[in-house]
Amino acid sequence: MKPQSDLLSELCDFLYPHSPYDGQFQPEYLVFNANLQEFSQRVSYICSLQTSGRLSPEESYKQINSLWKQFKRNKKSLEIG
Repeated sequence: MKPQSDLLSELCDFLYPHSPYDGQFQPEYLVFNANLQEFSQRVSYICSLQTSGRLSPEESYKQINSLWKQFKRNKKSLEIG
């Protein structure tokens, strides 16, 4: 039997997958990529909850809009583009 920490690590990897960054290495690009992957994963979860009827379309929109605003603030603070 695997230790519990290994099981939790595997569960986190399954629930929050991250792809390696292949672009030009700069710390702010790496952080932006991580933020983009997290944004994408959260939007995917919200969409799934709305599709299954657990969230209303209005609540889904509010949550995704809030995530988008947070993502834009993060991008602006990294001074990219």
